[in-house]
Amino acid sequence: MALKARTVFRIAIAVAVVGVLAYQHWHRAEPPAAVTEAADVAPINARTETKEPSQPARTWQRGSLTFKSCELGRPGSGARAQAWCTTFEVPENRDDPHSRRIGLKLAIARSDAQVPEPDMPVLLAGGPGEAATEAWVLEAPAFAEVRKHHDVLLLDQRGTGSSNPLSCKSAEEASDENALTVDLDKVRKSVAACLQEVKQKADPRYYTTTIAVQDLEDVRKALGSPPLDLVGVSYGTRMAQQYLKHYPDSVRSVVLDSVVPNQVVLGQDFAVNLDDALKKDFASCAVVATCKQRFGDSMQTLYQLRDALRANPHTVSFRDPETYETVVRPLSEFSLVSVVRMFAYQPETAALLPLSINAAAHGDVGPLLGQAKILSGDLSGDMNNGMSMSVICSEDADLLQPRPQDQNTMLGNHLVDAIKAQCDVWPRGTRPDDFHAPLKSDKPVLMLSGELDPVTPPRYGEQILPGLAHARQLVFKGQGHSLLGRGCMPQLLGKFIDKPDPAQLDARCLDKLGSTPAFVDFNGASP
Repeated sequence: MALKARTVFRIAIAVAVVGVLAYQHWHRAEPPAAVTEAADVAPINARTETKEPSQPARTWQRGSLTFKSCELGRPGSGARAQAWCTTFEVPENRDDPHSRRIGLKLAIARSDAQVPEPDMPVLLAGGPGEAATEAWVLEAPAFAEVRKHHDVLLLDQRGTGSSNPLSCKSAEEASDENALTVDLDKVRKSVAACLQEVKQKADPRYYTTTIAVQDLEDVRKALGSPPLDLVGVSYGTRMAQQYLKHYPDSVRSVVLDSVVPNQVVLGQDFAVNLDDALKKDFASCAVVATCKQRFGDSMQTLYQLRDALRANPHTVSFRDPETYETVVRPLSEFSLVSVVRMFAYQPETAALLPLSINAAAHGDVGPLLGQAKILSGDLSGDMNNGMSMSVICSEDADLLQPRPQDQNTMLGNHLVDAIKAQCDVWPRGTRPDDFHAPLKSDKPVLMLSGELDPVTPPRYGEQILPGLAHARQLVFKGQGHSLLGRGCMPQLLGKFIDKPDPAQLDARCLDKLGSTPAFVDFNGASP
C-alpha cells in the first residue's frame, strides 16, 4: 500500500498507544515550594531552592541537578501541568567517549509533602516512542495519591519528546495520504527519506531500550541515588523489566500496566490478540436482545465488510465531526482494520463498534471514519516514529515472521509485513543475548491487565508470574488497554507505592468495573 508513512508508523507502533479516552485533560496545581534545606547534609530527597524574597522559587536542587520551574504540555492539546525541569547530558554512543552528546529532558512532579519519601516513582511511557513529559498531563490524575508522599520522575527516553527526538516530519508530509493499495516498496522509500532526515542529528542504532536503561540509571545517580518505583505502561513495561534485570538494587517496587513479557516479540501476536478482543466485545452485544436484534453477528458483518474492501478498495467522503466540512479518505481492507483496532483499545470506543460497523456495511462510513479522525488527531503527536523503529528493528524485527494461521484474521500479516519493510531500511542496534529471557525477580511487582485488551491481554501477565516471587496480577473486568486511571486504581497505586506488598493490597474496589454496553443508536445503549 502506498500508505502514508505516518499511518504505517502509527499502526505499526500502536501496541503502546496510551488510551486517550481514559483520562480527562486536566492537571493538578503544583504544591507550594518547600523550605530551603542544607544540600551538604540533606538526605537524598532534600530540596534546595533559590528564590527572591516574597517570590516563588525559580530553581530547585536535587542531587547534582538544578531544576527550573516549567510547564508540561501535550502536542495538539491545551492541557498543561506544572513541574520542575532540567536537561541531562549523556553520550549517544556509550562505547565511544568521543561520540556526540545528547540532552535528555527530565522533569519532576513534586509531592504535596514538605519532605517526601526517599524513594521516587518514575513513569515509563508507552510506544515505543511516547515522551513521559508529554504523557504526564493525561497520567497525572492517576498519580494524585502517589504525590501525597512522593515526587514523581518523568524522563523523556532518548529519541522522544525533547530528548534528541528522531523526528522525520518532512518525509511524512511528502507521502501520499490517499493511496488505496499496499505498496511495501513505497513504505521503504518513505523510511529511507525519514532516515536521511534523522541522520543529520542522530545515529538511530543507539536509541534502544538497553541504552535507555543505562540513561535512567545515570539520571538516578545524579538525583542522589533514590530507590526507584518503576511504573511502566505498555512498552514502558519492557523498559521496567529490562531496568530491573540490569539494576535490581536500584529498584524498590514495580507496577506493570498492560504488560508485555520480555519473551514476547512485539508484533507477533497482534493479529490473534485483536480478533480475540473483538470477539469478546461483540459477545457482550449478542447477549442483549435489542443489540443482537439490531446488529446480528457483528464479527460476521465486520469480516464481510473487510472482504468487500479487499476486493474493491475505494475513496469515500464524510463530514468531519469537528469542522463539518466534507473530507475524502481512502477506505481499504488495511485502513478498516487500523480504525477498528484503534476503537478496540478502550471500552468507550469499543462500545461504538457494532453500531459503526453496521452503518459502514450499509454505506454510511461517517460514524466509523469520523470518530477515527478524532482519535488519530489526538494521537498524532504522541509517538516518535524514528525512535519506534530503532527499538523494534533492533529488538524484535529479526524474530518476527508472518504466520499462516494469521492470514485470514482481521489484521492478517499486514502489520508484520509493514514492520519488516521498515526494518529493511532502518539501521539496527545491538540486542543483548538475554534480552528476551523471562523476567526473574523477588521485588514486589503489581501487574494490571485489561480483560478486553486487544494488544496486551491478561495471558501476558500470566506468562510473567512464574518468574516472580513477590507478584500479583489484577485483571480489570470489561476494560481495555492502559489502566492506571481506571476506577479506584489511582487510590490503589498510592497504597501500593506507600507499602509495596501486592498480596496485602485490598483491590476489591475494582470489582465495580465492568463492560461498557454497546450503543444500539447514537443516543446510547439499550435501556
